[in-house]
Amino acid sequence: MASNAFIKLVPSSAKQTITVDEVKELFHYYKDITKKAGNQTGWEYEDAAFPYEIKETEEGKEKWFYLHSDHDRYFAILVGVDSETIQNEAGEEREQMYVQVTLPEQSTFGDKGKANEFCKFLAKKLQGELHLFNGRVMYFYPRK
Repeated sequence: MASNAFIKLVPSSAKQTITVDEVKELFHYYKDITKKAGNQTGWEYEDAAFPYEIKETEEGKEKWFYLHSDHDRYFAILVGVDSETIQNEAGEEREQMYVQVTLPEQSTFGDKGKANEFCKFLAKKLQGELHLFNGRVMYFYPRK
């Protein structure tokens, strides 16, 4: 059975909306910084830190994409953007965007480790509320 993690953009987040292209840009940024770390240490860290290729299908355009790997320890991670309607304490409804990270049934333990790492990275950059695969919640936004 597939498992999901969510990065929710709450009112205190850095952004209130996000697109698939912006999430892809964050992954490109992640690849960039890991490549620079590898250059500083003299090790090809980029391949170990991000062993995936970003791929998109016609049906998923503007909604989701997936990270596919040819390495033996990794398979795939799906990443999508959507919104939900929630009620605040005052009973007012509002639209809330979120990034969903899904591990398909064929995913490996390596995929789950990388997905957790990517979720934390995205949540820090977006200052969001991270709902992990195990149900726990991590807060990366300024709390009152």
